Amino acid sequence: MKLASFRLGGAEHFGAVVGSGLVDLGGRLRQFTTLRDAIAADATALLRDTAERASPDHALADVELTIPITTPEKIWCIGVNYADRNAEYKDNSAPQSYPSLFCRTPSSFVGHGVPLERPKVSSQLDYEGEIVMVIGKGGRHIPRESALGHIFGLTLCNEGSVRDWLHHAKFNVTQGKNFDRSGAIGPWIVTSDALDPAQPLELTTRVNGEVRQHDSTRRLMFPFDYLIAYLSTFATLKPGDMIVTGTPTGAGVRFDPPKWLIPGDIVEVEVPGIGTLRNGVTDEA
Repeated sequence: MKLASFRLGGAEHFGAVVGSGLVDLGGRLRQFTTLRDAIAADATALLRDTAERASPDHALADVELTIPITTPEKIWCIGVNYADRNAEYKDNSAPQSYPSLFCRTPSSFVGHGVPLERPKVSSQLDYEGEIVMVIGKGGRHIPRESALGHIFGLTLCNEGSVRDWLHHAKFNVTQGKNFDRSGAIGPWIVTSDALDPAQPLELTTRVNGEVRQHDSTRRLMFPFDYLIAYLSTFATLKPGDMIVTGTPTGAGVRFDPPKWLIPGDIVEVEVPGIGTLRNGVTDEA
């Protein structure tokens, strides 16, 4: 099942993607205001049953898709997680023993089809294609052997970074990772019963049709189950929390000269079984 959040006529809705249409589940299941509410209520079976009994209410082309979880409590982002990524830094450092970690705000992301914004203060907007875990069952101190059972589903991310703002302070990258509308998540969540998170996934990022990144989750240094166990050691995971699991080699900053995103570019992040997250690029107004 594919579940999406969307905006229509100034109001926010959530629904199931059926072909090229959307079944408005929020309009039928009034007990849930958002998709996050339905996830927290463990209502997957109800959502599926309702979607299967209905015909689409809207065409996908007629709505604006938003990030699938519009008000997550936490968006955790993992850095340097694919094999060979550490070598891109060319600093002779040993591979890390624990995941690199930072947080992003929901306002730093847009949905599928909405342009990313290159900020006024920088020309160094970069792309990073990633896979996102959406937590269904929350918890603290989650054992690794049962961690995959806490995944509600998977979606995609272009974890856009403003490179020259990543090191404005000594110990963090927060500034360069949180410019408004600099990244994207979507287009929808594919639930775990339709796509097994334990199976290897192939991730590809294209800019204007050119493949820039391609790798497999087989090569993650810190796999999905490890990340859930690790994060829940110090933070209680909640339904609707999102974990952005890292990007492969090939981001724009790694080219010589760097290949920054410019207005008019089209970035696509694709994983078979999930779909394609596609966004243009525009300048901040």
